[in-house]
Amino acid sequence: MRASAFRRIARFLDGSAEAVAPAPAEPPLVRSAEHAVVDCARYVDGQRTPGRLPLAEAPRAMRRREGFVWVGLREPTAEQFAEVAERFALPPLAVGDAVTAHQRPKLERYGEVLFAVLKPVRYVDADEVVDVAELAVFIGPRFVVIVRHGETDVPARVRALADADPEVGRHGPLGVLHRLMDVTVDDYTDAIDGIDENIDDIESQVFGGDENDHAERIYKLKREVLEFRRAVKPLSPALQRLASPDAVLVGEVLRPYFRDVNDHLMRVADAIDQYDSLLTDVLQADLAQVSVRQNRTAMRQNEDMRRISAWAAIALVPTAIAGLYGMNFTHIPGAAAPYGFWVVIGMLAAACVVLYVLFRRNEWL
Repeated sequence: MRASAFRRIARFLDGSAEAVAPAPAEPPLVRSAEHAVVDCARYVDGQRTPGRLPLAEAPRAMRRREGFVWVGLREPTAEQFAEVAERFALPPLAVGDAVTAHQRPKLERYGEVLFAVLKPVRYVDADEVVDVAELAVFIGPRFVVIVRHGETDVPARVRALADADPEVGRHGPLGVLHRLMDVTVDDYTDAIDGIDENIDDIESQVFGGDENDHAERIYKLKREVLEFRRAVKPLSPALQRLASPDAVLVGEVLRPYFRDVNDHLMRVADAIDQYDSLLTDVLQADLAQVSVRQNRTAMRQNEDMRRISAWAAIALVPTAIAGLYGMNFTHIPGAAAPYGFWVVIGMLAAACVVLYVLFRRNEWL
């Protein structure tokens, strides 16, 4: 080994070697808002203009007198949505709710901008789970901005309806909001049908003689129904405001449509209340049946113990007498009598018969 190499090793062992400066950390990759955009398009007279509109050109397209701009985003970061909020002048308070998610369904007005939170659901029948997503919707005079959180295809289906039917786009951004609410409530109805089938199945098992314990399944389904209720109930006041004559931003043409959606929503809410009450009754019935089965088991165990005790008592008498006469002593009473042995055997048999009759009369045997 060369001397220079030895010197370097010695300096390192002595601690005199200079510390190697760590490489500078690379700055985190910051993606623009365009990466969170699912689709961006301009609609004029109900028709979508060809191609996808770049997000940077959306404000200029929005300033035109005809049509509106529709932007859909999926789970943007705060930085990404801040760029969108700046381009469309979105209200700051609503922007925070849109990015954070986990909001209750609601409708708020900020000047000429409406901010709505919707909770689309889908019922996963295999797992008996209500999967709840969230949509934050900004409705302006010439724009629609939708922020999606979770798994839902409601925005894509509404956009497909708008692309296929120009009548949707002709009503402007509020027409899009109506379609979003309408499709969301229709999905509520599908989820209700799925829950109804599972409740019927549970009822058949509980009242059909199935002796398994169904409490865990019933409780799980009841919890999902309560989660479903939290997605449905708060939406009704928002629809009532849109259907009210006091809603100055909603024209006379769209108000009956919002009122119709609210009627469907109220039917769903009533069904949820009924299912919640029904599951409570089924759970109580299941617990009562479990208690009855446990009492029956305890009664059978008590009967078995009485039988065992009765036979043990019958066997105890001859065992005690036979043990007494089996003791090693010189003069056994009755041993010299010609029939002493058989007399003792007869007494043992008579005692066992008497005990058997008594236990039988008392229903211990």
